[in-house]
Amino acid sequence: MKVGVISDTHGLLRPEALAALAGCERIIHGGDIGSLEILDQLASIAPLHVVRGNNDLDAPWARDIADSLHFNLNGREVWLVHDIADAPAVLDDAITLVITGHSHKPLIEWRGERLYLNPGSAGRRRFKLPVTLALLEVTGTAMEPQLISLLE
Repeated sequence: MKVGVISDTHGLLRPEALAALAGCERIIHGGDIGSLEILDQLASIAPLHVVRGNNDLDAPWARDIADSLHFNLNGREVWLVHDIADAPAVLDDAITLVITGHSHKPLIEWRGERLYLNPGSAGRRRFKLPVTLALLEVTGTAMEPQLISLLE
């Protein structure tokens, strides 16, 4: 299953991001969305899993979006939260994928059998950080993450 992971769009969904997400079977947004239109555009590509970010908290359109989600993705248990600081200190052993955003810093880190993935920021460039998203191939036996740079 090809999964697109995007975060911190802050109201900007770049054409490069849409092109990179084309063909995904599922899209995950790690928060700081910026507008309902972004979710509508992403949902036109594939089913969505999404959490609110700290910049979405006061937006009326984001009122019903969860702060964290636990779901199954092609046989893998996933924990999705905007800020890693808001993740539980101890996660259920069944969770093999933790997806966050917030820092704008892309990260692919294996801690034992658990993958921690932050796709970075796909919105406006912040400081000198890269503008990225992630693609993730998920099978019953493996997860293959890849960071995609959206700007040269």
